[in-house]
Amino acid sequence: MAEPSEISIRYDDLPYQVLPGRTILAALEEAGLSFVRGVGCRGGVCGACTILYRVQGRPELKAALLCQDEVEDGMEILPLPYFPQKKVQHDLTLADGETPEYRVRTLYPEVNNCIMCGECTRLCPVDIDVMSYVGMIKRGDLAGAALESFTCIQCQACALRCPSQISQPNAALAARRFHGRFQESQAEHLSKAVEKMQSGHYKSIFRRLKRMDQDEIRALYQRREREPENTHPGTWLPQDRSLL
Repeated sequence: MAEPSEISIRYDDLPYQVLPGRTILAALEEAGLSFVRGVGCRGGVCGACTILYRVQGRPELKAALLCQDEVEDGMEILPLPYFPQKKVQHDLTLADGETPEYRVRTLYPEVNNCIMCGECTRLCPVDIDVMSYVGMIKRGDLAGAALESFTCIQCQACALRCPSQISQPNAALAARRFHGRFQESQAEHLSKAVEKMQSGHYKSIFRRLKRMDQDEIRALYQRREREPENTHPGTWLPQDRSLL
């Protein structure tokens, strides 16, 4: 069977010949590039490897994750390891008569300047409807905003292109925090876990782990109980519940 032909891409304005069918990260590492920074979990959840790219001959600018998206012939790729955005220091308290909805809009009043251009949603590498949750924050629907933004990886691509200079990821984070603190009912299993932690229940378990060498820890990890695929969320529990 013939080997697949190499394709041409550019990363940080340097040319690379890579094999198709790889993630951008895998292709670049196979081509000899060593990543010292700008790469995190390699699983698509941390947002550290966000990039912007265009494909030659196409006008649209897109965002992607190095560890998730595959290479395409003619890609011109720019890493986006950091983008400065507004971050408001706050605690989870409310003044007398203040509502969580009003507090979030006070922290990030620029959400009211959204012109509904849709650039934030178009660029999101994990397909979140960013413009939608910004609208929810404007309307005071923190529950909706928390749910819609839950899978945000804080990559900042949306903030980069926003003409209204909204810090969408941080506004959404504030919405999730205030909704969780003041509007969402407290999870019973979480309260029990906190009580166990405060009682010292887990100390003996951690002492045992600290005495293990790497091979023992690796074997323990490989023997772990795994949630079956396609299990309905919130229905599966392991047989060993000592850590729950």
